[in-house]
Amino acid sequence: MSLEEFELRLPRNAFNTRESARAGDIWRLLQDAAILGSTRRGWPPARYNIEKCAFIMRRMTAVHHGTAVHGHDLQTRTWVATFKRAMFSNREIRVHQQGEPLVSATQEWVHVRQPDMALIRASPALQESFSIRDLDDPIKLPPAEEHPAGIPFDFSFDCWHMWMDPLAHANHPLYVDWCDEAVHRRLAAAGLHPDQLVNLAEQVTWKAGVVAPERVTITSQLTGTTPGGVVLEHTITGGDGRTCATATTHRGLLDGGNAALCQALS
Repeated sequence: MSLEEFELRLPRNAFNTRESARAGDIWRLLQDAAILGSTRRGWPPARYNIEKCAFIMRRMTAVHHGTAVHGHDLQTRTWVATFKRAMFSNREIRVHQQGEPLVSATQEWVHVRQPDMALIRASPALQESFSIRDLDDPIKLPPAEEHPAGIPFDFSFDCWHMWMDPLAHANHPLYVDWCDEAVHRRLAAAGLHPDQLVNLAEQVTWKAGVVAPERVTITSQLTGTTPGGVVLEHTITGGDGRTCATATTHRGLLDGGNAALCQALS
């Protein structure tokens, strides 16, 4: 079976000024869970390099159920739910803190050949290592209500060489950091403290990788509301104008001030 269970812990640098873990750092924890789950099935990163193959992220959806507390062990369960055509794999991850749900995620991975990242079928040995389990439904974004669209706002920067991951592109949690930074700057300009933002859910879909040192632009727009917050759509554009990814983030305010959040983002 592909089910693996273990404990993880968020590092100190994952927490902001109000002692809340950033969404991007939660995504790094979920990435660690995927790597550890694969390693326990006999496929650590070094073996992928030897076999000249890799999994790259196509889409990831995460829903936050609570706030992580620094120093707590996080009970983590992960399993491979689907492995279609030996190329498209869904990994499920569920994380609990002191017995209560903390975050749930579905990761959709694509199997590729190194170094050209061409789509390729996984080897029989890899397929046999990840037996399929059907333990829970895949994670979906919570339902939202439409809201009069806000004015789009941009955040641009040059991608750092220091951000390149082992596959020579920006690692997938960075995209969440970038979208949140765009929103944080907008809130700060409106007089709201950025660290009052609460993580509710997010989904990112990738089309192409961001590579250093290209110019990256995040275009964000308020598009909806939920009972606990707002919905923002983001487009991540590379220096040549290509769409590298699209993202949806659900965010709230610590005091529940939906009206203030909508006003700041409109």
